[in-house]
Amino acid sequence: MKYLIFLICFSVFTISNAQIDSRDNSFAIPAEDTEDPKADNKANFKPDDKNSINPDEAAENETLEPITKPSVEKKVKEFTMFDKENYKNPAEQFTGKLKNALKFEEDRERKNNGSTVNQFLGQFKTTAKIVNIIYRDHQYPDGDMIRVYVNEEIAVNRVTLTSQVNGLNLVLEDGINKIDFYALNQGTSGPNTAEFRILDENGVVISSNQWNLATGVKATIILLKEDGQLKLSEK
Repeated sequence: MKYLIFLICFSVFTISNAQIDSRDNSFAIPAEDTEDPKADNKANFKPDDKNSINPDEAAENETLEPITKPSVEKKVKEFTMFDKENYKNPAEQFTGKLKNALKFEEDRERKNNGSTVNQFLGQFKTTAKIVNIIYRDHQYPDGDMIRVYVNEEIAVNRVTLTSQVNGLNLVLEDGINKIDFYALNQGTSGPNTAEFRILDENGVVISSNQWNLATGVKATIILLKEDGQLKLSEK
């Protein structure tokens, strides 16, 4: 009996809770009446007809300006194998190079073999009656030999140049006295090299010079003998 009463009470309690949970707890918010925005003169405005732009008309009346790129003038240079501004005749260039090569070869040959043309060593005036001509090999003595001519006559037939001084005394003739130093050989190394001096009776140097000669070439110097007494009488 107690069990039956408990079961009935439990059933009633369950049914009552189910009714409470099924109750609608939501509530409705009443809608507020608002005015139609179209009726609001402040919010609804029409554009000024004068300043209004119809998109369709604007598209028809719009004039599109073409986009132009800045023109760049490109100078086309005429094709040529030669530089006209700095053009040089190839033949002239070759000739210039050939001359330089020949000059270089000539200088080298002169240095190694001596001058191949006769050398004039100058003309000097003197009142001396006798002069002393001395000469020596100013480089390494290698057997250089010379012959000395005075006015085309042999004064010294053959002499070997050494580091020691050799020479001759020469009585000058009035006027021109031409002295030639003729290279008989070039020694063992070449060219024929010598240093010479010409001194008067008082030891005053009239001339001093050197030569570098190939075989068969001569170096020439001229002494002009003046009359000293005639010079004094003129004064």
